[in-house]
Amino acid sequence: MSGETLNPAIVVLGPSALPVAREMAGLLEGEIHGLSSRVEDVDVLFDKAAVHLRSLFAAKRPIIAVMASGALLRCLAPVLDDKQTEPPVLAVAEDASSIVPILGGHHRGNMLARLLANHLGSHAAITTAGDLRFGLALDEPPAGWVLAEPEKAKSIMARLLAGEEIRLEGIGAAHARWLYESSLPFDDDAPLSIRVSHLVSDPYDNRLHILPRDLGVGLGCERHCDAAQIIALVEEGFAEAGLSTKAIGAFASIDLKADEGALHEVAKHFGAPLRFFTAQQLELETPRLANPSEIVFAEVGCHGVSEGAALASVGASGKLLVDKRKSARATMAVASTQAGPLVNLLGRQRGSLAVVGIGPGTADWRSPEVSKLVGRSTDLVGYSLYLDLLEGLADGKTRHDFDLGKEEDRVRHAMELAGQGRDVALVCSGDAGIYAMATLVFELLAEGGLSDAAKRIAIHVSPGISALQAAAARAGAPLGHDFCTISLSDLLTPWPDIQRRVKAAAEGDFVIAFYNPVSRRRRTQLAYARDVLLEHRPADTPVILATNLGREGELVRVVPLAELNIDDVDMLTVVIVGSSDTRTVESGEGRTWVYTPRGYAAKDGTQIGSRA
Repeated sequence: MSGETLNPAIVVLGPSALPVAREMAGLLEGEIHGLSSRVEDVDVLFDKAAVHLRSLFAAKRPIIAVMASGALLRCLAPVLDDKQTEPPVLAVAEDASSIVPILGGHHRGNMLARLLANHLGSHAAITTAGDLRFGLALDEPPAGWVLAEPEKAKSIMARLLAGEEIRLEGIGAAHARWLYESSLPFDDDAPLSIRVSHLVSDPYDNRLHILPRDLGVGLGCERHCDAAQIIALVEEGFAEAGLSTKAIGAFASIDLKADEGALHEVAKHFGAPLRFFTAQQLELETPRLANPSEIVFAEVGCHGVSEGAALASVGASGKLLVDKRKSARATMAVASTQAGPLVNLLGRQRGSLAVVGIGPGTADWRSPEVSKLVGRSTDLVGYSLYLDLLEGLADGKTRHDFDLGKEEDRVRHAMELAGQGRDVALVCSGDAGIYAMATLVFELLAEGGLSDAAKRIAIHVSPGISALQAAAARAGAPLGHDFCTISLSDLLTPWPDIQRRVKAAAEGDFVIAFYNPVSRRRRTQLAYARDVLLEHRPADTPVILATNLGREGELVRVVPLAELNIDDVDMLTVVIVGSSDTRTVESGEGRTWVYTPRGYAAKDGTQIGSRA
């Protein structure tokens, strides 16, 4: 995808559509969305196709639907409005024989159709006039190119379709092979023109200005510099040199600044990627620097950060266009590739670590955000069973499998991988922050002897359905009032501390979710907790025993506290003990539900507890 990720939603309505959907998802890094009544083991499940498609469309999400084009259009008809902002929408035949860009053809729809057709060996049914006549869409240039005035492309194309000719001009025209290889009617004397240049140009009705994103901007700054100061410095430097900021292909700096928030804000402001180089890599650029500095060398190990980063980002054939400029707390410099747009970027991106909770592991209990983060990752790190539960979502990722009991090794490995510039997903069951790996991530960050690069990674913790939430949902609503969780494992927590917490929770009359209630060697802790609780709450207090939640062999039982048998509990069981207020109610089909009232019966105006 030329370094760009669209993350389309690939919508399927039945199992026969899954093979082509998975093929497209692998190519485009997309998510598969499936109709819940007919498919399973997909990234996102939905109940009603029309409602789901409209919500995707409203969110401007690219849609590739493996369904009939007419049905797709009827689903979206009520929300069709502004064609200038609509996302690409494609209909794909189940056998991939035809790919039809229904909407957003010039918003990458036609490009996607061609890409998929080439990959699948099928036909892209493109009907837009410019694409058919000239083999390109001027309002949709390829990756690495951008329009200075996108609104002019439509009128220029209309005049070309009406029979006018056009000429190419500008310092970057030699690198615009995609224009030369089209069927545009070129004539050196034509009044219409396409100007290809990273220089600013005055507006002109007969001219379409296309910019190659061939400029690398090197940045240096003091720690915690204000992003607005750097943005102003860049804009001033570009204005004085007559350069367009739309031609920025990449920002770059020394890797010591990988976690400098201002640099990331600047890159986001201008819509360009940010890359980093080591001091040793920047030092290699010293012969090409306009302003080498011994002071900078003494501080960071290279003779120039901004100039060196600008040159490193554009490669050996590039040259400086703007020498180092300074503000109170920042520096910047600009270099050009001299060889067309910056598409295959040099340097290293800031690595990222997504600490994700996949719930019990089934797709229908996995959040869309977790699926998205896993889908965008390059590497997956986790206990082998957890990685296996991802099934198709793990396809194409590099797996790093660890055994149980290797938690620190697992987390340290994930963080060091991210320090190498990779996008890593650290996969946990349940919720990543509840008795899982997220805590260890921050513990290592605080005091764990990580490499400098691993300390500068971006970290995102994404929630999952925890065991206590799953158990509570299966049993009813036992967590409707105050509750706490206690792990009965003394592997990492001294037993006296666990005893103190059990007693405090019992005295406080909390609903309690017990994690790690037993193991092969631990058979007494849960019995101790039961006996302490019986001193503070009724013998018939409901206890939920939930085993293998969300997986094959799921079993949920409700027993009175006094009858809690330790032999009924294993390592895969979550135990929830109700408070003195927790109740049970039996439904018409004989099912027992557990709930803890929150006190609505005492609220003015309620009819709970009243009698007719």
